[in-house]
Amino acid sequence: MFKSLSTQSAALKAALWLCVIGLPFFATPAQIDIASQVWLAAIGAISLMLLTGYAGQISLGHSALLAAGAFSVGILTKEFSAPPWVCLILSPVIGALLGLLFGLPSLRLRGLYLAVSTLAMHVLVVYLGGEYETKRGYSTGIVVDPPSLLGFTVQTAVQWYFFLLFFAALAYLLVRNLTVGRAGRAWALLRTNETVASALGIRVDRYKLLAFVISSAMTSFAGGLFAYYRGFVSIEAFSIYLSIQYVAMIIVGGMGSLVGALLGCAFVTILPYVIEGSMAQLTFLSSQAGAIFAVNYAVFGILMIAFLIFEPQGLSGLIKRFLPKRSSD
Repeated sequence: MFKSLSTQSAALKAALWLCVIGLPFFATPAQIDIASQVWLAAIGAISLMLLTGYAGQISLGHSALLAAGAFSVGILTKEFSAPPWVCLILSPVIGALLGLLFGLPSLRLRGLYLAVSTLAMHVLVVYLGGEYETKRGYSTGIVVDPPSLLGFTVQTAVQWYFFLLFFAALAYLLVRNLTVGRAGRAWALLRTNETVASALGIRVDRYKLLAFVISSAMTSFAGGLFAYYRGFVSIEAFSIYLSIQYVAMIIVGGMGSLVGALLGCAFVTILPYVIEGSMAQLTFLSSQAGAIFAVNYAVFGILMIAFLIFEPQGLSGLIKRFLPKRSSD
């Protein structure tokens, strides 16, 4: 029985990998772009899952960290003509410093108070980014050239797809290895009960800050990739709504599950396009951009409430119900 289930699981994984690798060779450019957005969002979703889903630390500053990474690339490129490899190294360093700075309140604050403190990071970073754009005359955004690494320039849709897939896979493997080790066990206890964790000899302060620093560094790195992928950086792209989208990803995907983070980011990234395409079929709404935006807001809110009430384990828990269970027979 176990052998049969493991064979089915291996076959399913092989089929999924074939679909993932083969998709850009059969999809349209628009579909490849959406898939690339999923891989880019996956890095941010995995990092937030580490912080909130595993370590139990609430954050509403995800868009600020993405902005920090994107603006670090833009500023380093424009002001210092830094090569892409330098920008992509320094962007997570800047994110880690922000994570350390704004992770310090987590040593004293919990719940809503901690969420508000991370929201302050969003306000600060957005203000500084907006001031830089204004002072330097980049009112329409900072233009960023495609990255060139080891003499290879990433330009085409297919190249970007595999480039972002590579870093999404690295992010997944990194967090997976962290969560199955000593740090993962410490975070699990922190999420359950900090008092018990402290009584068992776990350095609560150290592991809280570690979660913030690693998560922030990964998120800022995703922001740097975003700058190169979009080819420009503008503070308007990093609203608080973006942070809410990432929270929706881990809630819809399923807290405490890396597979859930991937499912959630795919669902939340693709959903607006499905809504827009559906509403485009309605002639009386097809030209009303405001209506489409309002529907997106409403759908996100309804989905988050529905999953919290009816399926707290998210899409990952829903899928587990339909997978064959191992039997002791």
